[in-house]
Amino acid sequence: MIIDFHTHITAPEIIARRDDYLIRDAWFRDLYANPKARLSSAEDLIAALDRASVDQAVVFGFGWRDKGLCRQDNDYVMEAVARYPQRLIGFGIVNPATGAEAVHEIERCAAGGLRGVGELMPDGQGYRLDDEKIMAPIVEAALAHDMVLLTHCSEPVGHPYPGKGTVTPDEVIRFARMFPDVTLVCAHWGGGTIFYELMPEVAEVMRNVYYDTAASPYLYQDEIFALAARWAPGKVLFATDYPLISPERLIRHMKLADVPLVTRRRMLGGNAWRVLKLG
Repeated sequence: MIIDFHTHITAPEIIARRDDYLIRDAWFRDLYANPKARLSSAEDLIAALDRASVDQAVVFGFGWRDKGLCRQDNDYVMEAVARYPQRLIGFGIVNPATGAEAVHEIERCAAGGLRGVGELMPDGQGYRLDDEKIMAPIVEAALAHDMVLLTHCSEPVGHPYPGKGTVTPDEVIRFARMFPDVTLVCAHWGGGTIFYELMPEVAEVMRNVYYDTAASPYLYQDEIFALAARWAPGKVLFATDYPLISPERLIRHMKLADVPLVTRRRMLGGNAWRVLKLG
């Protein structure tokens, strides 16, 4: 079983009218103003999974600031999951800054069969992940519906790129201290947060925190897979950030790393199976 834990799909009408949406959301404009930046439909994703022999994918839309656009993306994700129930595991997009409306949308998504909330985009949506007042209702709703949270993260150092934000390890660790019971998946290796779990006092509060490998070739050398496998083999989730990276490409990078086969299998799907409670 191979599960891609981080993929995006976009409704056909948004793909067809990309320029209109570039005007409506500044974060979307930063990421997709370049016409070479790909947007993909559910059918595109299914075809990519088939080419790479990937069994399932966690799928979500874009982290819009506008709650109406979040709802529009969630409708498309729910529709896609209904069409491909054996292949797609849906997460719902909300903007926590909208308060009670975000909680209501989580409840609607849960009723529609979605299994998590994300990808949260604090920089683009206008809040901080470690803002307890804003995040407490979101966490409470996620716990009530046994949903996973997934957040965009970035490194505090290194090269700039579109979408690099301020959700860095210190902010992630503060969130985990405030909300230790919720399952949190940190995209892009948590901006390096996984390395801080070598500190016992950090590992103690991160028992429900996991890390996806989305966009890894743009950020780290392939040795990161082997290094993470040494101390966090149960915390790494294979993820691509499709359509940014194809599943075939990331699987190749993982195979180049010196990771024991049994551990690679956990990273490719076993850990995701457990986090999503698919058994």
